[in-house]
Amino acid sequence: MLSHGGIWRAIDALAQRNELSASGLALKAGLDATTFNPSKRTTSGTRLRWPSTESVAKVLQATGWTFSDFIALTEEDPGLKGLRRVPLLGLAKAGNEGFFDDAGYPSGHGWDEVVVADIADPGAYALKISGNSMMPVYRDGDFIIVSPASRIRRGDRVVVKTRDGEVMAKELRRKSAARIDLHSFNSQAEDRLLATGDVEWIARIVWVSQ
Repeated sequence: MLSHGGIWRAIDALAQRNELSASGLALKAGLDATTFNPSKRTTSGTRLRWPSTESVAKVLQATGWTFSDFIALTEEDPGLKGLRRVPLLGLAKAGNEGFFDDAGYPSGHGWDEVVVADIADPGAYALKISGNSMMPVYRDGDFIIVSPASRIRRGDRVVVKTRDGEVMAKELRRKSAARIDLHSFNSQAEDRLLATGDVEWIARIVWVSQ
């Protein structure tokens, strides 16, 4: 169930993840700069005031986030506490041996580092996108932040590694005991239907630095 506090927490988190203030997020979406101010979240009589569905839709369109992403922010405390360094690897190299343990956490040598907005998962890491095969969602040079500890739901953007060593970033359409159905971001790239037993690990993408 969506709560008043959860909706406003999600807006604040979305602003932080796009390196903006609440006012900056409103302006980016073409709204009045005061739309998301704390003073607009209750009335003078302390009655709760909710953001309009139109303003939320404009924010999602302006930032490129999906409604599923937004709902996830309302349900979880994103735990942003400033900046931190996380391990960094090129997505194209992620399928090579020695970079991940069996649970999908970084291991071994060859990782760089990048400074990103902090999140709650201490095992989070970054993968750098190369090429335009995931346009328009991710562009060449973007960093996606992956959280192996985050719960995965239908509609989430995820990174998947198969037992054959293939690594891909997709949208999770459906996950059952037998199959994992993945949707490609680029209409020219194929969707994938994988047997669960062929997947070594799957982890949620929680943020992107563009």
